[in-house]
Amino acid sequence: MTLLTVRDLTVDFAGGVRAVDGLDLDLAAGAVLGVVGESGSGKSVTSLAIMGLLPDARITGEVRFDGDRLTGLDRRALRRLRGDRIAMIFQDPLSCLNPYYPVGFQIAEAYRAHRRAGRREGHRVAVRMLDRVGIPEPERRARAYPHEFSGGMRQRVMIAMALCLEPDLLIADEPTTALDVTVQAQILELMRELRERSGTAIMLITHDMGVVAGLADEVVVMYGGRAVERGRVREVFYRPRDAYTKGLLACVPRVDGPLPDRLPTLSAPEVTA
Repeated sequence: MTLLTVRDLTVDFAGGVRAVDGLDLDLAAGAVLGVVGESGSGKSVTSLAIMGLLPDARITGEVRFDGDRLTGLDRRALRRLRGDRIAMIFQDPLSCLNPYYPVGFQIAEAYRAHRRAGRREGHRVAVRMLDRVGIPEPERRARAYPHEFSGGMRQRVMIAMALCLEPDLLIADEPTTALDVTVQAQILELMRELRERSGTAIMLITHDMGVVAGLADEVVVMYGGRAVERGRVREVFYRPRDAYTKGLLACVPRVDGPLPDRLPTLSAPEVTA
């Protein structure tokens, strides 16, 4: 069953800047879709448009979630969906967490906002979620502040907050950026386990082809705000059709061969006013 459908999505900003140009996406329930491309290709803007978090942009096209149209919904209706059935993990967990409140309080508030639960129940949920994402001594760490956590631990807190309501769709925007390789592997394994346990569909936004190879079922390659290639991960990786996809894959370091003398380059895409 298709959970998320995006058709002809276009996002324009002031000054005639078109960040997304006629994008189509499909994500099945319980599946993982990787959205890849270099910085500025429109990946993050796409996720924000789906979430209704671009109030100053001109957005056209259609976004449907579980059959219901999201584009054009009022703020109150979107707020009921966000965090409850659709959750998002942003790139920088430190800037997304409030430095003035303990992490347990922030997770509990996200839960209470949608479940109308009391403080005690919210706290129990926060501690349970911290334990679920692998944070040791969750009862004690729930009282700690964001600056007392490492980058990987803060990302785990964001995942706990996003999943405390067991959403149907999780949008993860560069969830392993700026993390060392060991922590990256732990975060990806955590997302894999949560998907298997809860059946949550994941839209994984990244520039890292290795992350997509390890977690996604299907992949969409974006360049200049457009989808230049899409398909099953194995097909795209082993039989890429588009020149940009081939160049992107050629830039990935290999352990079974010499490094290339020069990285491949492409001409800049046309800018649509």
